[in-house]
Amino acid sequence: MTDNPPALNPSFVARVKGILLQPGREWEIIRGEPATVKGLFVGYAVPLALIGPVCGLIGGQLFGVNVMGAVYRTPVLGALAGAVVSYGLSLLGVYLLGLIIEALAPNFGGTKDRLAAMKVAVYSSTASWLSGVFGLIPALAILGILGLYSLYLLYTGLSPLMNAPRDKTVVYTVVVVIAAIVIQVVILAVVGAVVGGLALGGAAAVGSVVV
Repeated sequence: MTDNPPALNPSFVARVKGILLQPGREWEIIRGEPATVKGLFVGYAVPLALIGPVCGLIGGQLFGVNVMGAVYRTPVLGALAGAVVSYGLSLLGVYLLGLIIEALAPNFGGTKDRLAAMKVAVYSSTASWLSGVFGLIPALAILGILGLYSLYLLYTGLSPLMNAPRDKTVVYTVVVVIAAIVIQVVILAVVGAVVGGLALGGAAAVGSVVV
């Protein structure tokens, strides 16, 4: 009789703990370990990026969102579509961020390295992804601000992985963050359009049935 395997891969858990609690040490480990872009996404980004959309979907349907004293729940179809689109675009956003990190590296004395840039983009997003758990209870959504710790992870990862001089890392980080904000705004706009469109479509369908 064999023991049941752990629910989570120990190495996965160790990586999450390491990058959050000892980022300097963990980045050095990450820099030297073999990896592929596909492996980074399938083995790490894909499961973690699910947290926000799934928790937001569940929390929104169970508790709704309080808007000026009124509780509003997005229609299930719209909420589900929004979660799926948000999930897909969040992964795309991280990939685009990796490309930006790679492209900007020479401008800040760093080295263009696609794999290293993807490592920075994926692993620095850890805190942001984990903070999505607060979406389970909309009243606690403000705690999602803890996800800003990912900015610090980004800062600590750029120098060791992209070989950027430390005196240029701050500006490098700021430029990458600006690019990340632009990507996030586009993602939110697309998700909002999808959810809003389905919500209006559902309302129109109900109205036609009533008439």
